[in-house]
Amino acid sequence: MNFVIIGGDAAGMSGASRAKRTRPDMRVTVIEKTRDVSFSACGMPYNIADSARSMEELIVRQADAFQKQGIDMMMGHAAEQIDRSGKTVTGMTESGKPFAIGYDSLLIATGARPILPDIPGINLPGVMVLKHLEDGRQIKSFIQKENVSKAVIIGMGYIAMEMCEALCSLNIQVSMIKPRSGLLPWMNEKLSAIVQQELEARKVSLYQGVAIHRIEQAKDGLVVCCDGIDLSAGMILVATGIQPNSEMAATAGLETGIGRAISTDRYLRTSDPHIYAAGDCADAFHVVTGKKTWIPLALRANRAGWAAADNVCGKPASLPGIVGTAVFRVFDLEVARTGLSLREAIDAGFSPVDVVIEGRSRAHAHPGSSAIWVHMIGDPVSGRLLGVQMVGREGVSHRINAPAVALHTHMTVADFTQMDLAYAPPFGPVWDPLLTAANQLVKKIP
Repeated sequence: MNFVIIGGDAAGMSGASRAKRTRPDMRVTVIEKTRDVSFSACGMPYNIADSARSMEELIVRQADAFQKQGIDMMMGHAAEQIDRSGKTVTGMTESGKPFAIGYDSLLIATGARPILPDIPGINLPGVMVLKHLEDGRQIKSFIQKENVSKAVIIGMGYIAMEMCEALCSLNIQVSMIKPRSGLLPWMNEKLSAIVQQELEARKVSLYQGVAIHRIEQAKDGLVVCCDGIDLSAGMILVATGIQPNSEMAATAGLETGIGRAISTDRYLRTSDPHIYAAGDCADAFHVVTGKKTWIPLALRANRAGWAAADNVCGKPASLPGIVGTAVFRVFDLEVARTGLSLREAIDAGFSPVDVVIEGRSRAHAHPGSSAIWVHMIGDPVSGRLLGVQMVGREGVSHRINAPAVALHTHMTVADFTQMDLAYAPPFGPVWDPLLTAANQLVKKIP
């Protein structure tokens, strides 16, 4: 049996390894257009922040390690077309030679790519993106070679925030700009304002709701030309989001859905029963709404790769879905979310109620205590917990896992108020901030 995988990062390599362990007799082939597989993309901003570290430290396993496992690694091979009737993948090597490989089962794990705004100058040297390991290498090299002292980040999402911290740690002056208003539009305004205060305290210049007209080459670098202001920079990072690499699948006639991601069922099957899709190129079911969603995150990619491989190997594996649990750091702040935002809950058909509370990271008399803000959302009809957002200087990143578990079990807010959470003065007050929020929210639910 020939199991072919297009894409060699999280979902693809998880699927390849799982299949080979489960069925050692199976022929497993990975088609990867680059020379990098199995790397920690999430670690790139922190690696860039440390000029002494090599970007190669982020490689989890080299391609030859998978080769020794018995996986056929076709590196430097760009898949271009899927012939579903002939069950064949064709493409081109990096040297320009065509190739073709047949499959019995196929896993599409082509990931996603950065969205580039349609503005003049977006392809000028010094305008960078951060998605693949080679992007990280290029950014790190560019900063060192060009002695970058000023940078402009277009966008204000997760990667933009992490890279802002990374660049500032290198003594690079950072300006952030986005055409739409709202620093983190999915976040409660009070919590978002706290993040903004942290950025401004670090001397980061923020420009929200400012139209970007073009990028120009200047004598001493680049200039971002905007409404009413021109921002000069030695480097520009475009971090305006990503989009799924689903075009090859769509051209082959496979169904796509939300965000143009490849449509899959709970077994990771596409509209072709011989083809699976996993990772950032594929959609998922949202546990809270039961509807399709596209939230590209690392854990889902790895888990989906495993599940797809299990199904190919004849071990039925169904994934219940995701709740979009995420956390990132902005200088000294931890920012986390799980489930639906207030806007998302309304769009999903709920009539949500919500509360914002300020709690403490430690017991009131314990040294080092700091504020934790919690935004909790519930459904007044069913009583279900719908989502939680948190911001604080400590104790946020792992606390968010408790409401994530609650969402997966469809827990009500009233049930959550009875959660037996751990207590000790160095780690939180007797009434954990999450319990305080739930106790306030339950008052709004009949």
